[in-house]
Amino acid sequence: MINIYGSGVDIAHKKIYLACGKTDMRKNINGLAEIVVNTFKLDPFSGALFMFCNASRDRLKILEWDGDGFWLHLKRLEKGRFKWPAMGKDATMVLTPEELAYLLGGTKVTLKFQRREVLGRRIS
Repeated sequence: MINIYGSGVDIAHKKIYLACGKTDMRKNINGLAEIVVNTFKLDPFSGALFMFCNASRDRLKILEWDGDGFWLHLKRLEKGRFKWPAMGKDATMVLTPEELAYLLGGTKVTLKFQRREVLGRRIS
């Protein structure tokens, strides 16, 4: 079981990949693993977490290989929406465990890309 707050699976040492945009949630383990291979050009057996979200952003799936089988974690929100990034120039994003916690807790992940460059640089 994934637990981002310390117990359960330790995700601190795992890569976390997020599929930007929408994914057909009718896909099972094989279908999601196929997306990982064909779209992301990654190995689904790497032990990383691969995250997918539906069009209405109220369901997400996380695909994970644990060494002898796949886990398929599903979360369905009863109210509200995930702040999921739209498909842009990249089909996938790499997240830190903290960003995963923010996303699952309702914070918009795309905020990390909205930093403004500091133009007036100085040492004080």
